[in-house]
Amino acid sequence: MKVGLYFGSFNPIHVGHLIIANHFQQFTDLDQVWFVVSPQNPLKKKSSLANEYDRLEMVELAIKDYPNLRASNIEFTLPKPSYTIDTLIHLNEKFPEHDFALIMGSDNLDGISKWKNAEILMRDYQMYVYPRPGYSQEENLDNVEMVEAPLMEISSTFIRNAIKARKNIKPMLPPKVWEYLDGSNLYG
Repeated sequence: MKVGLYFGSFNPIHVGHLIIANHFQQFTDLDQVWFVVSPQNPLKKKSSLANEYDRLEMVELAIKDYPNLRASNIEFTLPKPSYTIDTLIHLNEKFPEHDFALIMGSDNLDGISKWKNAEILMRDYQMYVYPRPGYSQEENLDNVEMVEAPLMEISSTFIRNAIKARKNIKPMLPPKVWEYLDGSNLYG
């Protein structure tokens, strides 16, 4: 089975994440897309990060009605911060029957040279890249497939800030995630 790995903090997961994951599963050769919830991204500050189990729960709630989307907590047991290459090695050992590929925005592709073992990632793994406003669309790289996907300008940072400001962001969240957050103090 070909599995696309969609890494992220998902702090919180929002409709943009779902639209992108569903699009890649439906319009590429990926059989499934796994949301890999990262406890800590080595390139981001941890300060505004909700507990990883809360974020995993929100992902599971969001994808409940999508049979080809999965939530993964694989990085919860790995050393922190999480590095994509280490996670891929672990996944390949645990699931040798799967062929793993990466899903990322063109913003991440622009910064991939900063990633641990970037040259191995670029050489050994197929990457499916969706456009992000303001970032280049590299099309001449081996193992990189640019995918026409809906442009999503919703960010988890925007959502967290809107929650703090007591704005109604209900349309930006999957209904079950809204219910999970409504009345909680997770981002308040």
